[in-house]
Amino acid sequence: MKLGLHIADFTYPNGPAALADDLTRIAVAAEEAGFARVSVMDHVWQIRPVGPIENDMLEAYTTLGYLAARTEKVDLLAWVTGVTYRDPGMLAKLVTTLDVLSKGRAWLGIGAAWNEEESAGLGLFFPPTAERFERLEETLQICLQMWSADEGPYKGEHYQLGRTMNVPQSLSRPHPPILIGGGGEKKTLRLVAQYAQACNLFAGPELEHKLDVLRTRCAEVGRDYDDIEKTVMGPLDASDPQALVEQLRHYASLGVQHYHGMVPNVSEIEPLRVLGREVVPAAADL
Repeated sequence: MKLGLHIADFTYPNGPAALADDLTRIAVAAEEAGFARVSVMDHVWQIRPVGPIENDMLEAYTTLGYLAARTEKVDLLAWVTGVTYRDPGMLAKLVTTLDVLSKGRAWLGIGAAWNEEESAGLGLFFPPTAERFERLEETLQICLQMWSADEGPYKGEHYQLGRTMNVPQSLSRPHPPILIGGGGEKKTLRLVAQYAQACNLFAGPELEHKLDVLRTRCAEVGRDYDDIEKTVMGPLDASDPQALVEQLRHYASLGVQHYHGMVPNVSEIEPLRVLGREVVPAAADL
């Protein structure tokens, strides 16, 4: 099992003037500790489970481009991109650019978007739930077409592209891996089965059931369940490394291959070092 660092809180003691340096220290320390991936949220306001909405928040793809220049090994992605925040042709170009400039370390993490409050606040497009899922599927189709040899048009219900040219192409072939976030049993997990290389589910009592549903959705579309990487998001608390390892052992027994989460007090760096010494190697053995 591999570990990933999710950076969702950008409010550090040194303030915005030092934020670039703090992010560099965090990402480099995570890489040195053996983390496999570093992600950021795709929000324009802080979300309430993490902190007050007035807290600092950075735009995801600008931040990932910055982190690409500061790291060498970790995979980089938005966990996860809100599908309505960028038109799909531009999104494919953004992820491709990140992949090229990171030398092949970009993923497309994507979901149907949910934060109506920030969308209304900044005047962002936010259609009803059913339409967001329709747009999510079309976006997945467009991205895959742009990462293929097909430069022809795309004509969907919501998006029409005259020519899906994408130059330079992504270094990751056949395309940057796609992770779809969410555990919706009727729509999200079907899209995972049909289009994605990885799912993301939340740690909790429903995890085993969600994995069973994904297995069913894979069978329905003729996809090998084992081809999909199972990822789980949950807390990465360095205060009790052995308890965390036991938790990871349970998830590994369910087939989870990647555990991803926020590290409390991450800007202090020492929690990352503790995880690197005591949890990353143990997780690799699971």
